[in-house]
Parts: sequence; structure tokens; C-alpha cells
Amino acid sequence: MSTLELKYLCANTAASSQQLQPQFEIVNNGSAAVPLSSLTIRYFYTKDGSSATGQNFVCDYAQIGQGNVSALFNTFTGTNADEYLELHFAAGAGSLAPGGNTGQIQARVYANGYPTMSQTNDYSFDPTKTSFTDSTTVTLYQNGTLVWGTEP
Repeated sequence: MSTLELKYLCANTAASSQQLQPQFEIVNNGSAAVPLSSLTIRYFYTKDGSSATGQNFVCDYAQIGQGNVSALFNTFTGTNADEYLELHFAAGAGSLAPGGNTGQIQARVYANGYPTMSQTNDYSFDPTKTSFTDSTTVTLYQNGTLVWGTEP
């Protein structure tokens, strides 16, 4: 059982929108520090057709420093997901101390041309999570191994 947990907040609860705005917080419930560079987060969603090509990521805010957060987009085949946003952390983000958390990590995703995307068919989207709450539909990996959540 992992000592790490991932909390999620849905900052944009609209059923349809031109951008996705998930926010995250990683908590270390263990007794050893964890290098943030060993962790990745995945947020699963649907691109909603060919009009939503060319995905873009912006880190609007991160307590650990915006410059320490980067992202990749990957295609995926699963229930309510054909894409995922994967967040990575630079060595400069440091380590997550025992009993500590990363603080807010505010992500934003939009497609070229700002088409409207439906969020209701997105695996990780949960408009009921308007404060940081455990979410098993957003996943956390340590050194590439799933340690929190369930993939679609």
C-alpha cells in the first residue's frame, strides 16, 4: 500500500468548456521524503473529435514553482478517455517531506482554436470535487509504477 495520496479539485465544473482546469495536491503520509521528480500525475479525458487537436498545457500556479511543473499529452484507449495529461516535476521541485504536501498545482488544458469540449464524458472529471478531495480517477505514479488511483 502506498503512503502517497493524490487529491483533486475541479476548478471548472461546467459540462462544456473551452478548457479543462484540474488542480492537484500530493500528500506524503509516509515516514521518508519522496523526490517529486520521481512522481507523475495523469488526468484522463476525451478530446471530443478531430476539432480538439493540438492540446496545450499551462500551469497557472504551483506552490512548488510553476517552472518545476511540465506536461506531456499521450493518447490512450479506455472508458471515457482517449487522451491523458501527464504532469512531471523537475528536480528543482525538491522532495515531499513526511507528513507534507505539495500545495496547489493548478493545471489548464485547451485545444488549438479553443473548441468547446464536453467534460461530462471525461474519466477524471468530477464536478462534485470543489475542494481538494481524494480521487481514484486521477492517477499518481512513482518511478513509473501506479501508486494511487485506477486507470480507465
